[in-house]
Amino acid sequence: MSIETAKKLAAYRAVDENLPPNAKVIGIGSGSTVVYVAERIGQLPNKDDFVCVSTGFQSKALIIDNGLHLGQIEQYPSLDIAFDGADEVDAQLNLIKGGGACLFQEKLVASAAKKLIIVADYRKQSKKLGENWHQGVPIEVVPIAFTKLIGDITKLGAKTVNLRQGGKAKAGPVITDNNNFILDADFGEIDDPIKLHTELKQLVGVVDTGIFSAIAEKAYFGEESGDVTTWEATVIEESK
Repeated sequence: MSIETAKKLAAYRAVDENLPPNAKVIGIGSGSTVVYVAERIGQLPNKDDFVCVSTGFQSKALIIDNGLHLGQIEQYPSLDIAFDGADEVDAQLNLIKGGGACLFQEKLVASAAKKLIIVADYRKQSKKLGENWHQGVPIEVVPIAFTKLIGDITKLGAKTVNLRQGGKAKAGPVITDNNNFILDADFGEIDDPIKLHTELKQLVGVVDTGIFSAIAEKAYFGEESGDVTTWEATVIEESK
């Protein structure tokens, strides 16, 4: 069984086991596994009874492409549930997110939801954040502050701090949906994600960080074997 099939199974199970039958507002995040979340929600016979709030441009397209009703967080500041992906997940369900540069809107939607469910593949599992995700913690920053912040973040213990570039498709830095920059700060393995997030967030010019702690309720992983693994907070369960 392919990893894509496993991703699909994980996403479908996440929706089937967690979506409240009377949900009115659903958050849909980004990532390769969330594609199948939107697909599953789009198959529901009552999809005209609720709206879906996006976390960025990609998830907005997923909502529209699956025939779902698009809503904005400004209109619906309270959500029944949100589904999102992650770049890395530890056993306590601390997350690193922001590889796709949507971290602020993802955190806004997650914080507005009564329940956050993560869907990903087995490569995102780790014992500690930073164990397998080596690109660094994404940090969304106000553009005029980025130079000073590189120094500030280095003083907090970062091995490297890089301004994320647009690559071949764009000359210059990545611009977020909120017109900010992204700094990727490599701290190695992170012993205390909450402490690090707090220290970073207190720096002038930091909008938010890609460390998500004490916010996800459950994570579903598509395994290479085709099985689906579920993690709940500090309890790890496996089901096939």
